Amino acid sequence: MEFGSFEELLGLVKGKSSRVVLPGANNDEALEAVRMADDNGLISEGVLVGDSKTVDSMARAHGLNMKKFEIVHKTEVVEICNTAVSLIKEGRGDFLVKGLVDTKYYMKAILNKEMGFVKPNALLSHIVLFKSPKYKKFFALADAAINIAPTLEQKAKIVQNTVDTMRRLGVPKPKVAVLCPVEKINEKMPCTMDAAALVQMAVDGRIKDAVVEGPYDLYIAFSRALADEKGVKGGEVPGEVDALIAPDLYAGNPLYKALCFFGEGMQAAGIISGTSLPAILPSRSDAPRVKLNSIALASYLKTRASN
Repeated sequence: MEFGSFEELLGLVKGKSSRVVLPGANNDEALEAVRMADDNGLISEGVLVGDSKTVDSMARAHGLNMKKFEIVHKTEVVEICNTAVSLIKEGRGDFLVKGLVDTKYYMKAILNKEMGFVKPNALLSHIVLFKSPKYKKFFALADAAINIAPTLEQKAKIVQNTVDTMRRLGVPKPKVAVLCPVEKINEKMPCTMDAAALVQMAVDGRIKDAVVEGPYDLYIAFSRALADEKGVKGGEVPGEVDALIAPDLYAGNPLYKALCFFGEGMQAAGIISGTSLPAILPSRSDAPRVKLNSIALASYLKTRASN
């Protein structure tokens, strides 16, 4: 990767003239994230979409420089989301920051075929990029926010989305661990069967540009010594993992939040993958720094796409 910490990432995108579009801008958390990003030199201008009177009042209360931000008056959530994506399509913004709008309408607007941001048969998924002082490099987790109980076909797309994003971040052949409670294939645990199938897909080229191994538990993914102790010999992923694939949202979302909440010194950023449109899908409970990191990551991916 071109950066080894989120601080370095912030430095790389500072002054890159990113333009944000914020649907549902009547949202304290989103406005605070945008203000933090502006304070750090990440934003040149933006469009705030929502009820103009409410948005103007809240934006000023958060200290936004209103010379930089245009307000587009919309009140219905579907129209707010569609308008935001259309503004990106028209070239008036570089990426989306989700505000106070339902996720389903936000996602539906991004998926709109007329906008052309998502390829046919593509699947959108969520990626969280983590940096922990207890691990030597960045690692990703997917899916932590969108796909509830993905099928095997959907899991393959989640893996490919994650791999493609990590490659855009400068990891040429990401090492992927398919997470399960155990490291042995067990017919009573369908996730282990799926893990074995995903490994084979990488071997035969249906999943491209990645090393995929599993089923692995979390210990095996992050430690060569613990993998050896558990009898998992060989493999390129243990102790070198770049991306974790959760079996479903019931595992991925709690793991994401546990890492953020309990991980001492942990930093994170979350984005949507599977689309050419950088888009941020934060949790309302995410710390402001997570949202700032997410804006920085979206800005970086926008810059990489234009090079």
